[in-house]
Amino acid sequence: MLNPLTYDFPVITETVPGAWVENVVRGDPALEPAYIEAAQRLVARGAVAISSDCGFTIRHQAAVAASVNVPVAMSSLLLLPALIRQAPPHGKIAVLTYDSTHCEDGMLGINNLADRSRVVIGGIEGGKVWQNEMMRPPQRTEVPEIETDVAACVARLRSAHPEIGAILLECTMFPLVAPAMRHLTSLPVYDITSLCRMMITSLDLPAAASISRENAHGYQ
Repeated sequence: MLNPLTYDFPVITETVPGAWVENVVRGDPALEPAYIEAAQRLVARGAVAISSDCGFTIRHQAAVAASVNVPVAMSSLLLLPALIRQAPPHGKIAVLTYDSTHCEDGMLGINNLADRSRVVIGGIEGGKVWQNEMMRPPQRTEVPEIETDVAACVARLRSAHPEIGAILLECTMFPLVAPAMRHLTSLPVYDITSLCRMMITSLDLPAAASISRENAHGYQ
């Protein structure tokens, strides 16, 4: 998410004060005003769409979207209801998350029990990546370590649920290994970068940039 080479459009960033992996993942409601303020700073700087560097911030999706006048997609989990509709009736969607113990049903955006039964969730909690990210500050994790943890989670889920027909990656580190997971599983693999590209391609960028410049002038 933070690498400018990930996308073929410019990316600007803001840091949310007090947002560490541990309290974001467990869902600290006190962070919401800081996320709103960060989103408003991004718009003031010219952002035409906003995302987040942790899928668990979907908890703040409604509040952040209401605070700005540009598209907001805080988490790849927003894709889940659409992916269920794309799958065959008995197919399942695997959600791979940083910590399945905190990936609550309310974050999935699914109210229908039959649809919920088609979603299986697996996490990498307790592994090397999880341990590194829980530190303050987080410790660097190499891509092969991420691939090892994610591949093991995929294998567990597919063994228990052979009906899995697509994979959704919640964690914003996981796009680094999405190509490897596509090759390993021969399944469609979606992540936050998929959603960010969709947001950008939906925009008339010259017009959107003009609107953002006007907004930025107004904030100044």
